[in-house]
Amino acid sequence: MTARVLVVDDIMANVKLLEAKLKAEYYDVVSAMSGEEALEAIKNEVPDIILLDVMMPGMDGFEVCERIRANRDTQHIPIVMVTALDAPEDRVRGLSAGADDFLTKPVNDIALFARVKSLVRIKMMTDELMMRQKTGEEMGLVDSEETRLPDEVSGRILIVEDREISAQRIAKAISPGNEVEIESNHEEALIKARSNDYGLIVTSLDLKSIDGLRFCSHLRTMEATRQTPILMVAEESDMKRLVRALDIGVNDYLLRPIDENELKTRVKALLKRKLFQDMMRQNLQLSLELAITDQLTGVYNRRYMETHLSGLVRKAKVNGKPLSMLMLDIDHFKNVNDSHGHAVGDEVLKEFAGRLQRNVRGLDLACRYGGEEFVVLMPETPPDFAMMVAERLRADVADLPFETESGELSITISIGMATLRTDGDTVSETGEAMLKRADEALYQAKGEGRNRVVVAAA
Repeated sequence: MTARVLVVDDIMANVKLLEAKLKAEYYDVVSAMSGEEALEAIKNEVPDIILLDVMMPGMDGFEVCERIRANRDTQHIPIVMVTALDAPEDRVRGLSAGADDFLTKPVNDIALFARVKSLVRIKMMTDELMMRQKTGEEMGLVDSEETRLPDEVSGRILIVEDREISAQRIAKAISPGNEVEIESNHEEALIKARSNDYGLIVTSLDLKSIDGLRFCSHLRTMEATRQTPILMVAEESDMKRLVRALDIGVNDYLLRPIDENELKTRVKALLKRKLFQDMMRQNLQLSLELAITDQLTGVYNRRYMETHLSGLVRKAKVNGKPLSMLMLDIDHFKNVNDSHGHAVGDEVLKEFAGRLQRNVRGLDLACRYGGEEFVVLMPETPPDFAMMVAERLRADVADLPFETESGELSITISIGMATLRTDGDTVSETGEAMLKRADEALYQAKGEGRNRVVVAAA
């Protein structure tokens, strides 16, 4: 996973050291030597994550963090404070200022890279939600005021811990203002988590009845808990397993012995992030459903796709990351309508839309372009990955017959694929031009016999 990292430190040696380590992991690195430079760099470079020193002359890291969080355009950028400070009160102050983590120098490289990867993954999903929110605002369908967070947040919290004393201590610390439940049995915990809308799940890495990593993987595979934040409690000696936990999808961790103030601060931050994402999802769902979705298939409509594409092209110009597109057409669809009737044709369209959504990622946007034509926009996606997805989707349609009221129907699709043209790092075409190339590639796929993927000429 590549990302742009902003390193902020007033000591050049520290900057160079972090820069070398990050570049070795294929991250794009920019740097700033002061708080003021950092705020300016954020405007110009649009980082995916910020590694922020605390003790700097003039504006210190705490103030920089607070200013970033106070700005609606930057409040979701992950911040990891990397500092020589190691007192519990400094850690709590950093987290209270809005930092996602607080690492003490010398930093464990494995822990640092795991944290960066985890936070960047979360930011990518948040970016896409914000992008869709902005598209809705530009269309006059969403009010930005509806996603402003209150100063204080609370939620339902499930503690999964089979050591009673530890569970009670955690519950006592976070109960004020929150609805807290304790469950010692992991199987019962999974049932509860599936049936209830929790704002946060706190669990131990060392559960007696199941590997804590296995338990978290179960949470991440269930639809009901896929987006629920997980805070893991572990021993300092468990850092290698915690790295694996972050890969699985754990959002944050806390090392024993637990500092209650740090626990409260991390819980509040996770609840706040969950509320922010839930508000954006609900806002989009309620406000945009009729205006931007195709009523038959449930995917986005052409009007929304074209507006969203313009935003993605603008974003690609800033971040330099690839944007790919698939244009798909159901082969011989007119024959389906003529032979079986339009009701069966509608069944095929709905089933195809379902398969389409199951085969693309959450950050991709699928839409019905018109009739039996569909488009998938794939931000930050190189052509080789887009081609893999296109082939997987083509095979999924061709290999599994469609069940309709007229019986099983064998359906195939043709796909044209295009990636936004660039001249070096500069975008050299519009979204409309990209759409045209994808359409030409689709036309070529049909002319060559259908049931195939054709890549647009570069």
